[in-house]
Amino acid sequence: MTQPTLSQLENRDAFIARHIGSAAPDIAAMLAAIGAPSVDALINETVPAAIRLEKPLPIAAATPEHVALAELKTIAAKNQIKRSLIGMGYYDTLTPAVILRNVMENPGWYTAYTPYQAEIAQGRLEALLNWQQMICDLTGLSLANASLLDEATAAAEAMTMARRVSKSKSNVFFVDAACFPQTIDVVKTRAEYFGFELLIAPAAQAADQDAFGVLLQYPNVSGEIADYSTLIAAAKARGACVAVATDLMALVLLKSPGELGADIAFGSGQRFGVPMGFGGPHAAFFATHEANARSMAGRIIGVSKDVAGGTALRMALQTREQHIRREKANSNICTSQVLLANMAGMYAVYHGPEGLKTIASRIHRIAALFAVSLKQAGFTIKTGAFFDSFDIATGDKTAALFAAADAAGYNLRQVSADSLGVSFDETSSPDDLAALFKVFGISADIAALDAAQPSAIPAGLQRSSAFLTHPVFNTHHTEHEMLRYLKKLQNKDLALDHSMISLGSCTMKLNATSEMIPVTWPEFGRIHPFAPREQVSGYLDMIEGLADYLRAVTGFPAICMQPNSGAQGEYAGLVAIRRYHAARGDAHRDICLIPKSAHGTNPATAQMCGLEVVVVACDDNGNVDVADLKLKIAQHKDKLAALMITYPSTHGVFEEAVKEICALVHAAGGQVYMDGANLNAQVGLTSPATIGADVSHMNLHKTFCIPHGGGGPGMGPIGLAAHLAPFMADHAVAATGAEGRAHAGQGAVSAAPFGSASILPISWMYIRMMGGAGLKQATEIAILNANYVASQLKDHYPVLYVGSQGRVAHECILDIRPIKAATGISEVDIAKRLMDYGFHAPTMSFPVAGTIMVEPTESEPKAELDRFIAAMIAIRNEIRRIEAGELPADNNPLKNAPHTQADVISREWTRPYDRDEAVFPLPYVRDNKFWPTVNRIDDVYGDRNLFCACVPMEEYAG
Repeated sequence: MTQPTLSQLENRDAFIARHIGSAAPDIAAMLAAIGAPSVDALINETVPAAIRLEKPLPIAAATPEHVALAELKTIAAKNQIKRSLIGMGYYDTLTPAVILRNVMENPGWYTAYTPYQAEIAQGRLEALLNWQQMICDLTGLSLANASLLDEATAAAEAMTMARRVSKSKSNVFFVDAACFPQTIDVVKTRAEYFGFELLIAPAAQAADQDAFGVLLQYPNVSGEIADYSTLIAAAKARGACVAVATDLMALVLLKSPGELGADIAFGSGQRFGVPMGFGGPHAAFFATHEANARSMAGRIIGVSKDVAGGTALRMALQTREQHIRREKANSNICTSQVLLANMAGMYAVYHGPEGLKTIASRIHRIAALFAVSLKQAGFTIKTGAFFDSFDIATGDKTAALFAAADAAGYNLRQVSADSLGVSFDETSSPDDLAALFKVFGISADIAALDAAQPSAIPAGLQRSSAFLTHPVFNTHHTEHEMLRYLKKLQNKDLALDHSMISLGSCTMKLNATSEMIPVTWPEFGRIHPFAPREQVSGYLDMIEGLADYLRAVTGFPAICMQPNSGAQGEYAGLVAIRRYHAARGDAHRDICLIPKSAHGTNPATAQMCGLEVVVVACDDNGNVDVADLKLKIAQHKDKLAALMITYPSTHGVFEEAVKEICALVHAAGGQVYMDGANLNAQVGLTSPATIGADVSHMNLHKTFCIPHGGGGPGMGPIGLAAHLAPFMADHAVAATGAEGRAHAGQGAVSAAPFGSASILPISWMYIRMMGGAGLKQATEIAILNANYVASQLKDHYPVLYVGSQGRVAHECILDIRPIKAATGISEVDIAKRLMDYGFHAPTMSFPVAGTIMVEPTESEPKAELDRFIAAMIAIRNEIRRIEAGELPADNNPLKNAPHTQADVISREWTRPYDRDEAVFPLPYVRDNKFWPTVNRIDDVYGDRNLFCACVPMEEYAG
């Protein structure tokens, strides 16, 4: 018997088998079930030969988990962790260990999906409601959303909301020149394509301007705080909607924006326990008056009732969102920052109002002490009133002081040639003061200075209003209490740690532990996004390494890492196309063709870029109707800017005409934007560039294993053809490339130069451990799994679309419409009943109303697929009993789903099916039962009785 070689015993590709759910025998069984002789044969039947790659991916072979971690640790070690006093919206913080371990590092929290199926998401919905209550309390406004992507894009959303709610006829949006420069950068980009006129000037001038909106920063970039109440009143009297960018930690001690008269308040929740992470991910907050609820972007968590009359939480007012309203939506926002919002909200729960006051007071005291000592040493403080930040006139000593601080391990803010700035944070200590005294040549007694209890907050701006009075913020202050509260919430939610989540177009695959470990390394977490480039070479190396991988996958020569969600990637790609056309004298090209089947973010993004959406029909097989496309191109040839297309299509098939489609658009002078939502079916088999696209975004939170976090974070970098590369986003504060880069000076689309940089190691690790061959194999098995599910369910639920050889891509659409017509049972009823079987529902009514779309991904083993298939068949048999009259159409396991523990232990049971059938419908369910904690939720009640804060104390007590 031949013994294996040492090379074979090293098993360097072991991770591939850890990631891909099924081993060879199960793969063979699935191939037999679908009638395919081999995986290669299946792929040949599924993916058009004209778009297949001729060569393997130029990515190194797979490497073991421990080796990849060691490689990345070596790269991370190149980053220099210095004490950051840069500020500008990013501050070092102390993440409570109980939150770090039990939320940020816990798959029960980070592998969940956006809580569309609210009955099995009550835990994170409660956590998000806590976040909203915290934001309302600190901002002094009555309504907050469940997070946005970052502070700068929140400012852009504030601008567009101001336009929606303001009655002013003006086209001017006024921006305080003392806003953070990255915020101004993003607002400039967004304003250009909405056609708004920006006026950037000192805040005091806002009172005299005719503007539909005003943006102020409080505290501003120099740390200055001012009483804006008179200015705000004057601006509002002229018809302006006033938005205030602010700081949560500062608001613990400062009068709230609501008390100053603001209509909107927004900012970053980063310093509430979320690491800086070289710029993200961080949850932005956004608050306004309840009267503006339908004009606000982002998801809102609301309180409703279930059918039993119990309190239940859900996402409210969903008809505002892009997947419903498409180009008429308030925003293209899809992914937000749920995991980070939950961390920040729990930070407030853990510390409570008194704990936050202690932290904020300590930060302010240290800042005030340093300011007093500087003044005593003869320095001029250029900032008057402040919370944690101020500018110092340093004259001809500026460069020497900056260098001395760097040598001592501190990064100061370089304000100008003769000024430096400092910002203190939760981690600042008397030891830091002593070190800074040495840098500035100060001799001072900290204790003596502290005896005077210096303050730089005027009495008129000191907070007097109560905040965080709800019991949730005043109960869980010991670690035991906090741990049990987090576990209680986690137990209410179904995530990937329990069972498959087969959401079509969402790619809920494995988020491997080894991929997640580097995210919380301090070498990645404690780096400021505007730290000097020589201190961040580890980050830059890792980002460039990942960019090289993505170049190989997409075929594009240029990668922009800035977009921090898929929707942002769409926006960045279309902006690049608009800039390209303008540079060629074709700025008049403003028509965007979008297939009827497209994701709602596509038309929403197009309108944000000033493009007119023209819908292209689909044929009976789910493909783009090429004849209709030709007609629309002929009608709009001279004005055609772009086609947005998803591939494989959202109908779950590889369209064979895709190359012809791209060629037709190019011949008419347009560009092809490929939505990367379904890239998981392309990797290693084809690529956007091979197909003919000019730009495409990649959902790293789908294809490349960044977890969905219960609704974020995500990352949506874009790949661009060479002719579009000069038009991708740059950054006003920190360059996104070397000197001489072709895109220098192009406006930003996100607050940080590399978006949510601290989660990029997840995708780096995934690709490094899988290698090029492993990535291709993952794609093949994703396609096999989808075809297996389709083959096993087609006799029970019609598979709506297949390719020319009867195959689906990586997902399949099951048609529920005939069932509804015959029985009244809808896709919603099936979704709720699946909860009783321990599964999250597939995607409902997208891209076709009355259907469900199933995407099993390559990570699910055949055994899990078989459990899901068994559940779907059992549900179909329940429906057959309704069809046969054995069960009433209005009182059956589907209409009454989901069933709770309270249902089955009730003394009375009058339903025409037994309790076992209700909650243990198949044998496997009993072994690993997931119990929904509420019955079916009344969506209409929740929207008609909008309540989006923590449940009132009397109901809480009950």
